[in-house]
Amino acid sequence: FPDLTDVSISEDIPVEGEITVPVGSHSPDEEFSTLDEPVRDTIMRDLKAVGKKFVHVMYPKKSSALLRDWDLWGPLVLCVSLALMLQGGSADSKDDGGPQFAEVFVIIWFGAVVITLNSKLLGGTISFFQSLCVLGYCVMPLTVAMLVCRLVLLAGSGTISFIIRLIVVLAMFGWSTLASTAFLADSQPPNRKALVVYPIFLFYFVISWMILTFTPQ
Repeated sequence: FPDLTDVSISEDIPVEGEITVPVGSHSPDEEFSTLDEPVRDTIMRDLKAVGKKFVHVMYPKKSSALLRDWDLWGPLVLCVSLALMLQGGSADSKDDGGPQFAEVFVIIWFGAVVITLNSKLLGGTISFFQSLCVLGYCVMPLTVAMLVCRLVLLAGSGTISFIIRLIVVLAMFGWSTLASTAFLADSQPPNRKALVVYPIFLFYFVISWMILTFTPQ
């Protein structure tokens, strides 16, 4: 294959937090893949990528970092963590709260799918899994709110406890909504952004209501 030596391949620019094999300058004799690296390096690279996405959610701004390099590991961890913390019971539960895990899991993923389909039908340029990635990672503030609420409930469930939980949940609800809209705003037609933001508002409002009305058994 002597003619292939003249073919030039343009190198891609690595995206911050990328969960793929890093693209770099390698000699023709070198071929890099995940099969050639230690398992520890693969795991650490993936964890670092997930951590960088969490940082993007903590400091939301108009960025395509989560869109260009999506993954569902972070949303899955957040969804499972939130469902486990909500499994202890709720304000209207009459049993041991067993189905609560499935309810939270289905609400989060089904809600994210509905919002994504709504965005696509309105002419959004974002892909299906990119939207799921952003909506899932932006559940992180509400997961933190659930953790704080559980700690507050350990001290009691009086009026002061409810006020503290209300303030925390409202703050994290606003954080999740603003973070998700900051990432998804540029992918929607300018005259239809309100139609996309409204379902996102309802999505995080339902999760926030579940957290606020949570009472341990």
